[in-house]
Amino acid sequence: MRHDTRGGADLAGIVGLMSSQSPLQSGGHRIRGMVGVVGVLAVLVGINLTANLAGLPHREWIVPLAVVALVVVVKLRGMRWSELGLSACDMPRGLAYGLAATVTVATVVTAGCLIPATSPFFLSDRYSDLRLTLFSALVLIPLMTVLPEELAFRGVLQGALERVVGPTGVFWVGSLAFGLWHVTSSFGLTAGNAGLADLLGTGTRGQLAGIALAVAATSVAGAGFIWIRRHSRSLLAPIGLHWAFNAVGALAAALTWRALAG
Repeated sequence: MRHDTRGGADLAGIVGLMSSQSPLQSGGHRIRGMVGVVGVLAVLVGINLTANLAGLPHREWIVPLAVVALVVVVKLRGMRWSELGLSACDMPRGLAYGLAATVTVATVVTAGCLIPATSPFFLSDRYSDLRLTLFSALVLIPLMTVLPEELAFRGVLQGALERVVGPTGVFWVGSLAFGLWHVTSSFGLTAGNAGLADLLGTGTRGQLAGIALAVAATSVAGAGFIWIRRHSRSLLAPIGLHWAFNAVGALAAALTWRALAG
């Protein structure tokens, strides 16, 4: 309904200020919301570059600690638990989605390990030791990768995006941002993976192709994480799916190395 009176327009503006249950609609609120999105993206870029390129001691703690601080800041600025995907009432639904996603990914990855044409892509040097891989899958990957990234991208960033853009914008911006997040961590990707090295080579072109492939793959994965987050309304669902991709893939790599060694 169109408001033709100044009083009606003022009332709509007041409702927009007070309501935290609907997307921001007025021009001023939308601009502030977009500034918030840009601010979150800028913080994520800073965290990524500092953690991966600054060469600081104990840099593995930079991402998880910085993301926790980011969550605290957005909570203090009024973001709701439901916007972060952390509402208690949605957690049972999120857990069900997460468990289903984990089983599905585990089945697909197991099949990939058993198929001769795809098994070389699981031969990553990082996971050649089974004991270290178990520790990584059960401790390091959840604490250092999955939880911080899900809190940052499907929690803070997605919550900020949903205030100012529609579902299509959330998918495009959120998935692309997640893909670009993996640029710095993809340096040397092809050199440490037998399947990618054979496919792309280990020279400069191969390295660049590996980075591009990693960005594309993680952007698609990010879209999947966004989808399951939206449908489950809980961060537990993408956490489960993300852990399954990373940890089950790591365990598959270790078991593949073990099978070849045997």
